[in-house]
Amino acid sequence: MNVLEAIQSRREITQFLRKEISNDILEKVVEAAYYSPTGNNLPSREFIVVTNKQKLNELSKATPFVPWLENSAAAIVITGQPGISKYWLQDASIASGYIWLTAVSLGLGAAFGAIYHSEDQVESKKREDIVREALSIPEDRRIMAILGLGYPKEQPKPKKMLSKNDIVFYENFHS
Repeated sequence: MNVLEAIQSRREITQFLRKEISNDILEKVVEAAYYSPTGNNLPSREFIVVTNKQKLNELSKATPFVPWLENSAAAIVITGQPGISKYWLQDASIASGYIWLTAVSLGLGAAFGAIYHSEDQVESKKREDIVREALSIPEDRRIMAILGLGYPKEQPKPKKMLSKNDIVFYENFHS
C-alpha cells in the first residue's frame, strides 16, 4: 500500500481482534516514528511501546475517551520535551501521523488518544499524571498522546468528506 492509499483508507479503529502484533510489524511502526522529522532536527519527542496488558489497562483510564486501549494489542505513547525544543508538540504530532499511516499500511488499525490538553491545563495534568505513573515518565516530559494499535475487528465504511472545493484553495483564501 502506498502512502496516499494509507491516507485515504485510514479510519479510527477502536475495536480490535484478539491477535498479537509480531515484533517485526511493531518495529516497522517504531521505525516510522523514529524517522519522523523534528523542528531544527532536535530530538524533542520520544516513544514508549507498550504491549503489557496490565499497562494497557492502566493507560485506558487516562481519560474517559480511551477505554479501547484495554483491548488493543499494543500502544505507543508519544512524549515531548519542551526543554529541548519549543516545537515539541508539532514534532510529536507529526510522529503520530507517521505511526498511524505506517500501521494502516501494514494492515493494522489505530486510534488516537489525546493526553495533552492545550486549553485545559488541569485536565492535561490529570491525564498526564496517570500515564506518567503507569510508565515511570519523568516530570520534564509532556505526554502528547497514546496511539492504540491492533488488527481491526471490522473495516469501517469510507467516511463522507466535505467537498474538496470547500477545503482547498489556490493562491488565495475564499469562502
